[in-house]
Amino acid sequence: MTHFDLTGRVAVVTGGNGGIGLGMAKGLAAAGAAVAVAARNIKKGETAAAELASCGARSAFIALDVADEGSCRAMIDETVARFDRLDILINNAGTSIRKPPESYTAAEWHTVLDTNLTGALFCSQAAYPAMKEAGGGKIINIGSMYSIFGTSYGAAYAASKGALVQLTKSLAIAWAKDNIQVNAVLPGWIDTELTQGARRHVPELHDRVLTRTPAGRWGVPEDLAGIAVFLAAPASDFVTGAAIPVDGGYSSMGV
Repeated sequence: MTHFDLTGRVAVVTGGNGGIGLGMAKGLAAAGAAVAVAARNIKKGETAAAELASCGARSAFIALDVADEGSCRAMIDETVARFDRLDILINNAGTSIRKPPESYTAAEWHTVLDTNLTGALFCSQAAYPAMKEAGGGKIINIGSMYSIFGTSYGAAYAASKGALVQLTKSLAIAWAKDNIQVNAVLPGWIDTELTQGARRHVPELHDRVLTRTPAGRWGVPEDLAGIAVFLAAPASDFVTGAAIPVDGGYSSMGV
């Protein structure tokens, strides 16, 4: 269906070199988009870009530090230089520091906020002129269940992801006039390197997630491919400012 066809579209996925980011990048590529994988880890980034290319997609790795405003602008400029346009931005790069809130140093707090929240703003600001020139675009911010719930061992992460939803709504309102739709995806418990670390830190987490998730399983990165394509495609042209859980029913489950 043309509503979900991304042929000729160009996407950037920050943190697209693994986990949820790579799962979404694969979805966009399968729908016909060219994909720039933007991340700090060069080896992982080049491997991810090669994997996309092996499936027939136009792809490239572009180095990026989302906490550096200049790096964000340079990444967008390089994407446009390589692919001639920019249609889709997925702000997926993120980090977490797990510890009690009274233990955060200022540097640790800013590391999480600068990566998860400010980085999304910097990349969106950098993408805006190219999308406006192209006549429109799609920005997809990756939140979390902690955009909804609190957590005793991840206050900085929860604060950043909650604020990211409000940033999403604000950008959606500001840029609707430019035909730029801005939405957020709130992944549930997905089996990635980040959550594997959380399970080592909290051994009972695995069973707690299974008990609370109606789907009865952890998600996998590929579970995010469909929502990424929908929000990147013409099918969602009248959807903006939304925050959509992809969580197997986790956020709908009562205690």
